[in-house]
Amino acid sequence: MDAFFASIEEREHPELAQVPLVIAKDPRHTGGHGVVTTANYHARQFGVHSAMPASQALELCPDAIFKAPDFPLFRSVSDQIHEIFHEYTDRIETVALDEAYLDVTTNKQDLDDTLLLAHWLQSEIWEKTHLTCSTGLSYSKFLAKEASDYRKPAGVTVINPEDAHEFLMALPIAKYRGVGKKTLPKMEALGIKTGADLYRFSELELMNQFGKFGYFLYRRVRGIDERPVEYQRERKSIGKERTYNPSLQSRGEVQTQLQKLAELVVAALQAHQKHGKTIVVKVRYQDFTTITKRVTETDFFALDAQTLYERALAIFDELPPATAGIRLVGITVTNLAELNFQTINLPLTTR
Repeated sequence: MDAFFASIEEREHPELAQVPLVIAKDPRHTGGHGVVTTANYHARQFGVHSAMPASQALELCPDAIFKAPDFPLFRSVSDQIHEIFHEYTDRIETVALDEAYLDVTTNKQDLDDTLLLAHWLQSEIWEKTHLTCSTGLSYSKFLAKEASDYRKPAGVTVINPEDAHEFLMALPIAKYRGVGKKTLPKMEALGIKTGADLYRFSELELMNQFGKFGYFLYRRVRGIDERPVEYQRERKSIGKERTYNPSLQSRGEVQTQLQKLAELVVAALQAHQKHGKTIVVKVRYQDFTTITKRVTETDFFALDAQTLYERALAIFDELPPATAGIRLVGITVTNLAELNFQTINLPLTTR
């Protein structure tokens, strides 16, 4: 995703899109403490970047707006994007809230044209979230990652096997994944500024200089990366949400949408053979204020759309009333487990 956290805040608060925005606690209020999680592209023009001390970001860009990270919101958007991923493939390796590898060798859309698939994916993410992403297509995880960073924002880069060597030779060494602020000065001291410089070193020389990392560098600069996409991981949540334009204006309209969402969520749970103990209801009001509320039970919820709807409606009724309409409603089930048994409540009596 492109400047993910900052882009979400710009979507929620459009006035922030035209100013330097830093996602971090304001160092003027924390005694100089805090680290930048990300920054929008306006702030990046001043040299602000992720993992930078917030105090340094303030020095570089005194006019920047600082906003503390809203991780519940960021996670909910990430979950929404992952639901889109699952329309194309279940072979998904999540790296972070804003980054994932997808193996689309075979895919649910039966598309042989991977470039077309990437454009479809980007278009659907934009249509459903109003956020942009950059995709990298290649035959290995390393090259796909490098490609995804190559033309941001909203870029698509393809690295075919016959093009990999030329691409890697021209790539600045700082762009090689794993080359950080500690390794980079040592690289530069050895005269390594591009992939072409790195390519001239033998495997033994690189291992003598960089240890185990040298082994990987020797292979990466030759386009070798045999790691599979590690997709067999447990899903942590399953949910559905919808954005409405025009906004929902009545409780009756919300009830109708909650009923539809409950049916979609139950269908998704059944498809993944999961059930859960926690229901989360998410509501975004007309002023973009977003509230989530969850309820956790001792036993698993029944895989029944009516039951899920009734629980979700009860949670919704506890939220602040909408005075100017509701833009978004969502239902998510978490605390998941395999559906390999049904919960049965037995009446226990003593005789």
